[in-house]
Amino acid sequence: MDHPASSPGPGPAADCPLVGVVAAYLPRLAEFAFDPGLVAAVDQHAASVRDALVPRQRDGGRGGRSVPRTGWAASEDVRREDLTDYVLGFTDWLAETEWTEPVGHDFASLRLTAICWLVREHDLLSR
Repeated sequence: MDHPASSPGPGPAADCPLVGVVAAYLPRLAEFAFDPGLVAAVDQHAASVRDALVPRQRDGGRGGRSVPRTGWAASEDVRREDLTDYVLGFTDWLAETEWTEPVGHDFASLRLTAICWLVREHDLLSR
């Protein structure tokens, strides 16, 4: 996956894989207005990525059950470093499987779109 250069200054370096994902998949977010199914699929992928990156809150000894979430607390923000590591692993896997982006949406393109959405929602390219 190519990583386009970004302007110098605050934020991630041009070689940050998040920059490339955003450059490639940000236009897909515009499709949300026309495809509610896409919104739902991307939301599920974003939740899976968040769950992989953000440890679940525990109930403090009441049987070890996870506390139900009603939203993402500030302490549960996705961190740029964690998402970058996730993207590096995911894109390495895509390269190993010789994945090519389809015309429509498949698992990988939905996951990359969800990563782009997370980057935007958590403002990960400006901090």
